[in-house]
Amino acid sequence: MALKRGDILDERKRFPESCGLVVKVMGGGEGFKKILCCGHELTEEDRVPTLERVRGRKKGKLPVGVVLDEKKSFPDSCGLRMMVLDGGAGFQEIQCCGHSVQMRAIQDFQYGGMRQEALPDMEPHGNA
Repeated sequence: MALKRGDILDERKRFPESCGLVVKVMGGGEGFKKILCCGHELTEEDRVPTLERVRGRKKGKLPVGVVLDEKKSFPDSCGLRMMVLDGGAGFQEIQCCGHSVQMRAIQDFQYGGMRQEALPDMEPHGNA
């Protein structure tokens, strides 16, 4: 059974001592295998009906609200898109469609990355 839009995976369901990664499926997911985080494997078994706010979730380099998009690195994939809802300090990779989406690929698409590189070349115009 594949993941579908709206599914929520919570690492704390089976691994209460973990960083508590919580992700929501925004699209795709037919080829989903697992997420590796804190040395644990999150699979379809980690689905929860709703996000449960609990203390102790540890945020890492994955900012809350960032969308992990498999299509950006692998155009021939099922197009799995997941949004980070909480936690993520121990995130290692997502395995889907035989591909591996890792932290390095995600850092390339972080908010403001391209804009910061473009700003030094821009000169101010007008009276603002």
